[in-house]
Formats: sequence, C-alpha cells, structure tokens
Amino acid sequence: MQDLYGNEVSTGSRAALDAYDEGVNLFLAAQASAGEAFEQAISHDPSFVLAHAALARHHQMYARPTEAVKAMISARELGNGYTAREQSHIAIIGQLIDGKSTAAYEAIKTHVADYPRDMLILQPCAGVFGLIGFSGRTGRDAEIFAFYDNLKDHFEADWWFDSVYAFALSELGRLSEAEPIIERSYEANPANANAAHYKGHFHYEAGEHQAGWEFTRDWLKSYDPASLMHCHISWHEALWALDLGHLESAWETLEKSVRPGRAWGPPINVLNDMAAFLLRAEFAGQKRREDLWQETSDYATIYFPDPGVSFADAHAALAHAMAGNEVALQKLKEADAGFASDMVRALADVFGAFAAADWQKVVDGLLPLMSSHERLGGSNAQRDLIEFTLLHALLQLGKTEEASRLFAMRRPLLAKDGLPASLLPTEDAA
Repeated sequence: MQDLYGNEVSTGSRAALDAYDEGVNLFLAAQASAGEAFEQAISHDPSFVLAHAALARHHQMYARPTEAVKAMISARELGNGYTAREQSHIAIIGQLIDGKSTAAYEAIKTHVADYPRDMLILQPCAGVFGLIGFSGRTGRDAEIFAFYDNLKDHFEADWWFDSVYAFALSELGRLSEAEPIIERSYEANPANANAAHYKGHFHYEAGEHQAGWEFTRDWLKSYDPASLMHCHISWHEALWALDLGHLESAWETLEKSVRPGRAWGPPINVLNDMAAFLLRAEFAGQKRREDLWQETSDYATIYFPDPGVSFADAHAALAHAMAGNEVALQKLKEADAGFASDMVRALADVFGAFAAADWQKVVDGLLPLMSSHERLGGSNAQRDLIEFTLLHALLQLGKTEEASRLFAMRRPLLAKDGLPASLLPTEDAA
C-alpha cells in the first residue's frame, strides 16, 4: 500500500494506514490531535513502525521528551526488515529524537534525493526553527529556500509544501512571489496553522498591520489552544494590537495565551514570546512589568538552565537582565555552547546595558551584529527585536535622523509611514 504522498508503506491494515495518513496531515498542520491519530494507527497495527516513529516526533515537537524516547524505542525495535525508505526514515527520526541535528540534516539531504515526497522527513528543514534555521550559518534563509526550491517540481499545489515554500520566499523579501502561493496554501487547508502563521508573516513583511491583526485574531478562534502554534500566533496578535494602540487587547492576549502557567506552548516559544513582547511594550511606552520580567527570568532558568539553544539563550539573556538576575546573565556572558554563542555573549552585554539605560553601550554593542544576526535564528519579525533595540537606543540618545535612516534602509516596507509610533519615546516609558 501507499500513503497519501505515494510512498510504499509496510502495513497490511487499511485502517492503520488511514489513521497514519490523517496523523501526518494533522502533524503538518500543527494540530494537537495528530498524536491521537498516530496512536489509533498503532492500535490497528502494533507493528506499524512508521506510526511509532511519527508519534515519537509528535511528542518531541510538543516538548515531551520522555514520551518521545519511549515511542522511538518501539520504532527501533520494529525497524528491521522493512523497506530501505522506511529504514532510512526511522534512522533520521531517531537522530532527531537523539538531538543529533547535524547528522540528521546530512541524512535528510541524501534521503530526499530518492524520496522527495517523504513528508515527515522534509518537515524538520522547514521554517526558521528547523535544522537549517537553527544552524547558525550565515545565509541560512537562502539555504532554506534552496532546499525547498530544489523539490518544488515534485509538488503541485500541495497545501503544506506551498506554505513552507511561500514562507521561505517571504523571509527573503520576495513578497510578490510569496503572496499567491501562501494564499493558495491557506485556501486549500485553512486548518493548517503553518499557513495561517506564514500568512501572518506575509502581512507583517508587507507592513499590513491592521490586516494581520484582524486575520490572526479571527483565525485563532477556531484553533485548539493545546496545539503547537497557538502560543506563538497569539504573540503575533498581541504585537499587532500593541502596534495599533489596542493596549488592553494586547495585554489580554498575552495573559490568556502566552504567559507561563496561563497557556500552553513549547518552552522556546513561551520564553521568546514573553520576553519579546515585554520589551516591545516598553518601546511602546508601557511601564515596566517587573513581576513579568521576573517570572520570565525564572521560566528561562527552569527550562533553559544551560546555554545551548542560542535563540532561546538570547531571549533568556534579555529576561535575566531586565529581572536583575546577574548570576544567570553572567552565565550567558560566558556561554560557549550553541550555534551562535558569540552573539549570545554580545547580546547579554547589550541587554545588561539596556536594563541600566546605558544607551551608548547598547548602540556600540549592537552595531557589529547588524549584518549577521540571521545566524541567531528566528524570523525577520522576531529578529526585529534586535533592530528595534538599536533604534530605541538611538532615539533615547536623540539621534532621530539616524534612527529613521537606519529603519528605512533595513525595513523599507515597514518604514513607509515613518518610524512606528510604538518606537517613539513617550513620557510614560520606563
């Protein structure tokens, strides 16, 4: 039998394969119910090795390492005697579960040359948090695009492939090419949280804040809060509300859908999104929330106690600096683990200076990072935190003309109406 993407599958149970296909689609759409579908496939055929591996990957994405390892053990125990594709598939998922990201990426490149429509093997390279996005390499945005561009002839109007391909185009600034593809993806499967997320990014890159806010706010009404992207898409909604001056709505969304203990999200999203929102709120003139900075610093200490995931470490440095957690901040200033540990060290100094309102030190620390902060990971919209920190410091120093020129140069579409009001100093700023 074959799965929905034409790959030969070793199971004699039609019911198991149907449940597996459903699980793959739900997984690619970032829906929490994917796990139930994979478990159902296993119940129909306990020897269905791909379903065990898929369940392991699902648990990993939802930050359940113990369950992921357990499911992977089952897959490995069943893995002998299956087809070459399935054995390679299982080995790659195993490398992901084991944290061997470099080896997994090299194996994926070999695998997709022979099996370009093996979707759960394509997925780890997608987006800015994937194997390429978190590689620490300069030019990783172009590398993500190249990976999927080389495969596009194997797909015709596929809702998932379209979404990740359009996002890769959008991150490179190729918005006119990205727009029809992301719209086609979303129309084909509006339940695909990745398409909704990337559609939001398109609105952001195009400077369409009102459209982005209205879209994400409406789309989230039907999205399960237990699903993978709910926290992060809610962050987008909150940022747009902040930018548009809907302050009560912004804080309400943060409290309900992002804040630790109030909502679920992968720890990397909770940490990054809390820290990023709190800092941008200060840019917008909101009073400093000492309680939330302390809460975010505590959260970082629990979930990222040791440096190693540079994008999370950078946001942890921000939280620790703003909370006055000097011990944790110093640890990051000395970090030598992670794909961009040099940038983490630099940003730990920068955010320490920001907390102390030493604006010239902030500027001096950020300028060397501006040409290569892509290496840190995350999207353009997320790394605008670095850009906006520099702009905020320049404005605090009274260098408005320099700030305006820098903003227009680096973000021309966002700058079409001048500097955002949320960046301009106000009397209420902390």
